[in-house]
Amino acid sequence: MKYIYSILAILLLLVSCKPKDTTPAYDLKISNVSIIDENGALSSNKNVYLSNDSIYKIEEISTLLDDKDGNVIDGSGKFLLLGFWDNHTHFRGGEALIPQNEKFLEQFIKYGITTVRDAGGDLTTQVQQWNEEIKNKKRIGPTIYTSGPKLDGKNARWAGSIGVNTDDEISKALDSLQQLGVDYVKLYDSTIARETYLSIITQAEERGMITSGHMPFTVTLDETVAAGIDNIEHLYYILKGCSSRENEITQDIKDGKLGFWGSMEQLIASYDEETALSTFEKLKSNNVYVTPTLYIGDVLSYMDEVNHSDDAYLKTLDADFIATYEGRNKGALNASPKAKQDRKELQQFFLKLVASLDKAGVNLLSGSDSGAYNSYIYAGPSLHGELQEMVKAGITPANAIATMYQGANFLHKKGYQLAPGNKADLVLLNSNPLLDISATQDIHLVIKDGTIVHIEK
Repeated sequence: MKYIYSILAILLLLVSCKPKDTTPAYDLKISNVSIIDENGALSSNKNVYLSNDSIYKIEEISTLLDDKDGNVIDGSGKFLLLGFWDNHTHFRGGEALIPQNEKFLEQFIKYGITTVRDAGGDLTTQVQQWNEEIKNKKRIGPTIYTSGPKLDGKNARWAGSIGVNTDDEISKALDSLQQLGVDYVKLYDSTIARETYLSIITQAEERGMITSGHMPFTVTLDETVAAGIDNIEHLYYILKGCSSRENEITQDIKDGKLGFWGSMEQLIASYDEETALSTFEKLKSNNVYVTPTLYIGDVLSYMDEVNHSDDAYLKTLDADFIATYEGRNKGALNASPKAKQDRKELQQFFLKLVASLDKAGVNLLSGSDSGAYNSYIYAGPSLHGELQEMVKAGITPANAIATMYQGANFLHKKGYQLAPGNKADLVLLNSNPLLDISATQDIHLVIKDGTIVHIEK
């Protein structure tokens, strides 16, 4: 028995003398930092630990995970957020513009944007290749969720769109999108018939596909919501659903008595608070998201007053890409004085409308609409412009910040919460965006999949 006890004593001694493991349990530690989570809520005095591509642990600074030396970033006085989402961008312009679109990938990262939603274009195969390279850390850029080609009517406005008229054509188009592995279906309204539009939504929803898009003015907002749309792009269509005369105006458009832009003045004049509240409740109860794209509206509305020729970002763009701005530039600058004023008044009305949507609890998505053909809506800074427009409208900075991350909920993507076990896509800011939303551009560094991919000089 004494012999057994002696053996046990020796084993215990050997265990106690074993060198302590000094290997850090984490790859990167951000110490003493303030956190602003995906809902815009602030918490201070945190240590955040990253391991591989995920958030490993978040603790109070008074509770030390261990005393091992890993890579440490001093977060004192800084603010940590999830990497930003731009919920409405475009990679497009054909083969000639692939090089410029490729350059935007690092621009998004530079501006803290680690995820984008590509809202339809003609570079789907290229986009998917970039996305795979980014996923495998062979390229720096944001995660891209794409709709692939837009669905529209025959002879559609945008290159790469799939034109459909019949239910059989719709079915084949949806088959092709599923084969491509797109993340959602984008509908456009340049030539599409009302029955076709509603049938696309219905068929896509029956397949379990997420739907998003414009809305032809031959359709009412109630019909679109009832068909099952998941997201409305832009505020024109929400405005239409807030009019006490929507059915009458819709009929005039069907009859060719009224056009899209010609109806705006009437829609504003017939905006009805009771109708609007009912519409907001329908959007909310049916979990329909709304992407306002306020910033592009502001830029296009005031092009006659703001000269963009000296924009620093403009000077970085390829000449072929800049040439795509020509159409919108001419349309804005050559419009009649009344049309210019009407556009400004519509933009001011949209600021009030988006504040009402936020107050009613409708889920909003912040998106820039950056891409070829959209004049001066630059990939990267334009998302920050969108957040500033939201705050200017009366939305709190916390709620504006939350609109970025609602994109994950809309696309049913998991892991986009600032919590242990989730993706380590992060932005470290030098100042507090809850006090001044422009602080979203005061970037110290950007982390993508647990790796520092950009440090502001």
